[in-house]
Amino acid sequence: PLRQALQRLAGQGLLQVYPKMGWFVAPIDFDKMDELYDLRILLETNAVGKLVDSPDLAPLDALEALWLLPVERRLTEASAVGQLDEAFHTCLVAAGGNREIARVHQEITDRIRLIRRLDFTKTNRVEATYDEHGRILRALLARRKDEAQRLLRAHIEQSKLEVRKITLDALFKAKQQRAGPPAE
Repeated sequence: PLRQALQRLAGQGLLQVYPKMGWFVAPIDFDKMDELYDLRILLETNAVGKLVDSPDLAPLDALEALWLLPVERRLTEASAVGQLDEAFHTCLVAAGGNREIARVHQEITDRIRLIRRLDFTKTNRVEATYDEHGRILRALLARRKDEAQRLLRAHIEQSKLEVRKITLDALFKAKQQRAGPPAE
């Protein structure tokens, strides 16, 4: 089981294996992350377009109950909001009705899950996610396809930028700690 887990992490680009040396954490490949986020945008906006054109918006009922809440009823715990966020996007794609798009989307979600969750380490991003999801849902429920797709695209782009910023900041701080205090 351990070897399978390591191979899975290597397959996701998170680990590198060097024969007779061992397993090592792979450096973050921002270009690959950008490409995965771009693919996510294509898949999700396509699914939302199909959803708006469908006669049944019932799949959105559960999302309304989770995301269209007054501020005082919203969750604030980062990992819980991260899981709900992932479920929001997965539900939108599934509701689009194309199983192959849903399968590919799930693969992308699995590959970027760790880095995506960084987005919820900042309180303002938790609040922004609720607000952005709410606007996307309202546009979908009103069957405003172009607006829903534009809002979804902007939401994912902002998340991509925030994750990059948080990651670079964490790497900078780790490098500073390793270097020690400045010499006097």
